[in-house]
Amino acid sequence: MTEDVIASPERESPPTKSDYGNLVRMAYFVLPGRGKRVYRLAIARRIVDGTARGPRDRTGPGLARRRTRVLRRALRPSRRLQIGLGPWLRALPARLPDPALTAALAELDPSVRVAYVLLRIEGLPKYAVRDQLRELRVRDPWAVIDAACAVAIPVPRRAERFDPAHLRPVRTRSVLPLVTAAALTAGLLGVLVHSGSGGLGAADTADSGGNRAAARDLRLVPAAPSAWRSGARTLDAWPARGDLTGDRAFLRRASAAWAEAKGDRRPRGGTAQLLFAGHAGGAPLALMRHGDRIARYTPAGLDVATASTDPSAPIALGGGRYLLAPWAAAPRTLDGAALAVRDGVVAPALARTPCGRGPLFHLGDRTYGDLGGARAAVLTFHSPAYEPSGRPSPPARLGPGAVRAWNRLGCVAPPRERPVTAAMAWNFWSGTLPHGGPSADWFCTRTAYADGGADGASALLARTAYDTGACDDRRPVSGTWWQAPSGRWYYLAAAGAGLVPRARGPIGTSTVAHRLLVARPDRRPGAPVVLTAASR
Repeated sequence: MTEDVIASPERESPPTKSDYGNLVRMAYFVLPGRGKRVYRLAIARRIVDGTARGPRDRTGPGLARRRTRVLRRALRPSRRLQIGLGPWLRALPARLPDPALTAALAELDPSVRVAYVLLRIEGLPKYAVRDQLRELRVRDPWAVIDAACAVAIPVPRRAERFDPAHLRPVRTRSVLPLVTAAALTAGLLGVLVHSGSGGLGAADTADSGGNRAAARDLRLVPAAPSAWRSGARTLDAWPARGDLTGDRAFLRRASAAWAEAKGDRRPRGGTAQLLFAGHAGGAPLALMRHGDRIARYTPAGLDVATASTDPSAPIALGGGRYLLAPWAAAPRTLDGAALAVRDGVVAPALARTPCGRGPLFHLGDRTYGDLGGARAAVLTFHSPAYEPSGRPSPPARLGPGAVRAWNRLGCVAPPRERPVTAAMAWNFWSGTLPHGGPSADWFCTRTAYADGGADGASALLARTAYDTGACDDRRPVSGTWWQAPSGRWYYLAAAGAGLVPRARGPIGTSTVAHRLLVARPDRRPGAPVVLTAASR
């Protein structure tokens, strides 16, 4: 008999570098009203910046207390927050959240809105939301949570995904150093222009920054249009597409913007591959690649992301549009209808989920979805009858039931920090929850990342979706606290085929039937429970 041991998490996940961005996103959706997105996001960032009190606010209990402060201020924002928003308005990202979701949230009661955001957008479990509502002095938090679960907000057709991962705190400074720096910069520019050995040519002045050195530092080189037909089908063979591939001024501005990027966002070497230059959704856009880095340039700014070198995975252009491989099959919607493609760009395809993550479309025998990152990820699905063989299963197009499952699984976990290349979902247990509970399915998902790493997570999907912690996709076992319709708390755990779940901890007497462990403690303890998967 062999055992795999995991600990069921009873505490919040350790903080990551995106905690600031997650707090901003939470404040943005909790704020009342339907004001302009730029002001709403600026106020949200100002609230988060104003709640930092020291290094302790970046870890554990300190981070939880900071989240409570952010929620309190976002629920009832002071009018003074609207004064002097300049620094926060100047630091806005290129992509803003879709207004349709915030308009729908504005119709909710404030406490219900908080519960909805914590459950559906932040992905917190119900008991954590209950504790947070108590911190906010909300009466009868369970009634508020039930009201939030009953809310059905339709997904906007043209919803733009809002990725807060790259947001950083805004540093406000005194005006005097800025004025001094501006004066020195103007003086230096005057000296350089006066002492230069020749004026800027007409082509160089077309560059918005006039930065000839930066433009020379990075040269955009497209692949031959027919390279993919006669050679290997790699990402290097993708031709440049779009109606602006001949606009030299636009391409100079794009290459100069990437050459001037700070730190490791700047490409190494003197060349980069041009993948697309054209109008996507009306705005001019350039898509460039160097190794595993992909840069997306628009007049509003530059986004640089790490991505896989998968030869076929579609690349996100924004607004639900994706650039396809030149050899890609005709894309299909999840309902089987054909999707329009122009210059290699598929018509807007958005996940049908409140969080914007989930399945997107079919390409040949594969289904692609958005789980975070610059490229779409291959999604696969296994039924309860699946038995791991040690070899990866070939991708197959998802059926309607698998699409429905992934639509829910995509929003259970919070947004991933690392770009995802593929994700597998295994429905390792199906049945009816005890004591009058609904039918449910327990899933173990394995996520593969562009940097070569992978991890596993589990989720229980019933009327409500529960994030139930880590999972080994080879020997799945997972557990969670669950409240029956009677209001009583139970500890549930399930294991994959051929395994028996066992639990150690303050959970009282337990019974196991059909690979489901059920235990009812005298009270719901705060100590973690240790699970084991024992072979039958």
